This record gives sequence, structure tokens and C-alpha cells, in this order.
Amino acid sequence: MPKIKTHSGAKKRFSLTKSGKVKRSHANKSHILNKKTTKRKRGLRKGTYADKTNEAAIKLLIPYK
Repeated sequence: MPKIKTHSGAKKRFSLTKSGKVKRSHANKSHILNKKTTKRKRGLRKGTYADKTNEAAIKLLIPYK
């Protein structure tokens, strides 16, 4: 059985915790920052977890992480 290729984009964006949850960072933090409030931008800095409905699909993209 050949090895599964890891999705290059997914390996840069997601990581797994010890409990098996998928960690991700927030979107909308790279440009057009003038109209966003400071509070909103501060909240976007923090990481979060991927939704459980997407977890299985993400784990297929990063099989060896």
C-alpha cells in the first residue's frame, strides 16, 4: 500500500491536538484592516478549533500529522 500524499495547503493551515481536535487560525486578518474594529482584529489573532463536521475531511488531508 503506497503512502498517502499530504495536502500542501492543509499542512500549513491545520494541526492536530493530542486529543485529536483540529486546530486552525482565523481568516480575514491579512488585509482591508481599516474598517475592522480593534476588538475584532484582536479576536482574530487567537486560534480556534475546526468544526466537528469538517474534522474528518481535514484529517484525510493531513494523514501523518
